Amino acid sequence: MPAANRPYIPFARPTIDEEMVGAVSDTLRSLWITTGPQVQAFEKALSVMHNERPARVFTSATAAMEVALLTLGVGPGDEVIMPAQTFFSCANAIMHTGATPVFVEVDPITRNMDLLQASNAITTRTKVLMPTHFAGHPMDMEALYQLAREKNLRVIEDAALAIGSRWQNQLIGSLGDIVSFSFHPNKNITTIEGGALIFSSEEEAKRSEAYRFHGIQRLTDGTRDVTVLGGKYNLPDVNARLGLLQLARLSEFIDKRHALVNRYFERLSGSSLILPYRGDRGHSWNFFAPLLPLDQLSVDRKTLMNKLQEMGIGTGISYEAIHLTSLYRQLGYREGDFPHAETIGQSTLTLPLFPTLQLEEVDYVCDTLLQLLHHFKR
Repeated sequence: MPAANRPYIPFARPTIDEEMVGAVSDTLRSLWITTGPQVQAFEKALSVMHNERPARVFTSATAAMEVALLTLGVGPGDEVIMPAQTFFSCANAIMHTGATPVFVEVDPITRNMDLLQASNAITTRTKVLMPTHFAGHPMDMEALYQLAREKNLRVIEDAALAIGSRWQNQLIGSLGDIVSFSFHPNKNITTIEGGALIFSSEEEAKRSEAYRFHGIQRLTDGTRDVTVLGGKYNLPDVNARLGLLQLARLSEFIDKRHALVNRYFERLSGSSLILPYRGDRGHSWNFFAPLLPLDQLSVDRKTLMNKLQEMGIGTGISYEAIHLTSLYRQLGYREGDFPHAETIGQSTLTLPLFPTLQLEEVDYVCDTLLQLLHHFKR
């Protein structure tokens, strides 16, 4: 077993350098720290990056998705189709609008939403398709939008994990309908907390602004009116200043993620682990989550994670099957509804992956994990 007298390796870590710290400090010293010129600059940079499509930023990707739904008029009586294997925030955002999330199975290889099952789940109440680009691997965009056109549905892409990912060499966000990004510290870039929407329509981008800030619209006489039930989701300038510098280094960050993932594949291929779908250079690799061969082990996942923790290695779970949570069982979902999502949820293990991770640290993670798998083999 490898020695544990080494720095702790978390499963995710933001890349923050002194230039970024200085830029945030300068923004604080300017005394314009809430939404202002830095937010405008960040939105402009996101727009330029994504084929000049209008961009709006928010306090989180969860807020962004909820605003996207509200902007499209989603509410009570409506249904939104989404994968059963993704983060809880997607379903929660739908529920907050009063609509109903309708879960469907995922592909066992890519872990992206199964579009055949999505098609079969469409009813007269369906208003939106909300797929996730799982771990940064893009959905089949051609098939996704063909289905949306055939059924006259809107699409909100959950691209929380996928800024910088490409479909047929086109950036996710530069095509399609509405796309949501996350800037949480464990994402490809960070604004501490934050998210964004990329729109296909300037009209809808402007409409989203009211939902972002209390439903307020300014009148020509300088007074204000409240036109919709909005929230308080506007991103501060401090966050946006960090986002601008992070965005400028996105390609560098993704190149580093590719190098690290290549090492994981090199070291773990041929083991008993089920490795993630590799894809191509269009995959931005927000995280690396193989499936454990639990039927071959004498311990459960939690015990294995604890052992890795003892050896100085942090791990995560990406993700549990949403339909089996207590809240969503209340909609009638049960074990066996989506076997692929459930298998992934029960056996997934997120390994360390972030741009400042070193190849030597990847080797240590792999050596330790492989030895534990051997040690606990039935």
